[in-house]
Amino acid sequence: MKEVRVRFAPSPTGVLHIGGVRTALYNYLYARQNAGKFILRIEDTDQTRFVEGAEEYIMDSLKWCGVTWDEGVDVGGEYGPYRQSDRKDIYKQYAMQMVEEGTAYYAFDTAEELDAMRERLKEAKANSLNYNSISRNTMKNSLTLSEEEVKQRIDSGESYVIRFKMPAKEDVRFKDMVRDWINVHTSTLDDKVLMKSDGMPTYHLANVVDDHLMKITHVIRGEEWLPSAPLHIMLYRALGWEDSMPEFAHLPLLLKPDGNGKLSKRDAAKHGFPIFPLKWQGQGEDAEFKGFKEEGFMSASFVNFLAFLGWNPGTENELFTLQDLVKEFSVERINKSGAKFDYQKAIWFNQQYLKEAPSEELVSALIKEATAQGVECDEAKAEIICELMKERIEVLPQLLNNAKYFFEAPAQYVEKVVRKKWKEPAKSTFSDLVSELATMESIKAEGFQTLFNEVLERNETHAGAVMQVFRVAVTGEAGGPDLMKIVEVLGTKEVKQRIENAVVAFNQIAND
Repeated sequence: MKEVRVRFAPSPTGVLHIGGVRTALYNYLYARQNAGKFILRIEDTDQTRFVEGAEEYIMDSLKWCGVTWDEGVDVGGEYGPYRQSDRKDIYKQYAMQMVEEGTAYYAFDTAEELDAMRERLKEAKANSLNYNSISRNTMKNSLTLSEEEVKQRIDSGESYVIRFKMPAKEDVRFKDMVRDWINVHTSTLDDKVLMKSDGMPTYHLANVVDDHLMKITHVIRGEEWLPSAPLHIMLYRALGWEDSMPEFAHLPLLLKPDGNGKLSKRDAAKHGFPIFPLKWQGQGEDAEFKGFKEEGFMSASFVNFLAFLGWNPGTENELFTLQDLVKEFSVERINKSGAKFDYQKAIWFNQQYLKEAPSEELVSALIKEATAQGVECDEAKAEIICELMKERIEVLPQLLNNAKYFFEAPAQYVEKVVRKKWKEPAKSTFSDLVSELATMESIKAEGFQTLFNEVLERNETHAGAVMQVFRVAVTGEAGGPDLMKIVEVLGTKEVKQRIENAVVAFNQIAND
């Protein structure tokens, strides 16, 4: 049995969309599950759209997700180079082979002549406006020109492209691993350009040549490439590689949250959610986009969420580590229909992972965020805060943002609670607590709970009458984690000062 070899082949033309990351993930899972190889190939044949920094962004994004590759531009490998712009001569060799064998041809048509062709076809109400087995006969190419004239044009330096000569009446039938059998008649296909006028190959030629030479056994890619599959199969036939052709699997589209159309950057901007793994700093309309990482998602939860966009394990279980996914993933359970992007589900996944996250990871994140905002937070304090807050947050920045009361006294209070609860015996209880705290240096949560109970008893009241308004006095909020632990973190001096400040504010609120 031959070794499984799959590849992820992105173009460095901009930020890596979440759909591309999912494609990489599925390829990685399939390779690891079958003890195969995962190859990262950079398809940069479109030099006009090349974006500086995009290649590094792609690699950084995959590394953040834990998706590592066995061969690629940065690690090398037996079948390199792995950047298409470094393989230019290889593609020309195969394009010329097809020209010589009659399965491809030179085309000298200018942009104006191509536009005129389409206008003629449009006026004639033709079924297709493309350069194909019918319209090619009216154009300026090596099928309509003499051999001598073709040579003369090439020798004079005239611009040309090489087109594939699509047969007029053949069936292209193949079995897709996701969609089962697909049949396309070549009369519906056009003569695609294989080599551009600048000498660079198009995606179609480079893709097929590289997959063959790199011994790719399975091509797992997005649904948007399904219309190109018949052409690719015809190229395998034309080059005599049909026996070694890879199996194909075309993944479902990622859809907008309402399921109406393909997910886009515009949707992300409109609804305020990320669709990229990492922050991207570009130019123009791609100036800056936040990623899942910067929004506070853990990489493991992001990968888990991503895996379920088009695949399911067939069980009720939804939480899978990357290692779990390697064991459970199967192409057979990939859906044919598009997958809705559900940001709230992504948040749910992140919540589950935050609850189980190692303490040191959360502590590090909190200290980093605090430092960035100019807030002092030592490790001991961070450990207690993380333990109290991790089940109450959805994303990492909330460790600090939802716990500001650990670092500064409240500037405002929940007036609804104050108006309802600020009366006797709460007032006398507050006074008693201030007196007790004034004599103390520090106190543990358990000790403060005992003290609090004693003060309640002396004031002949119960926790229900005082606890919520006490929380508002200390934190400014009506709810939150263990209040006794909060007091321990803040210290007796700070709590005493906050109670005194609150009494003044509460009296003003109550009198308004």
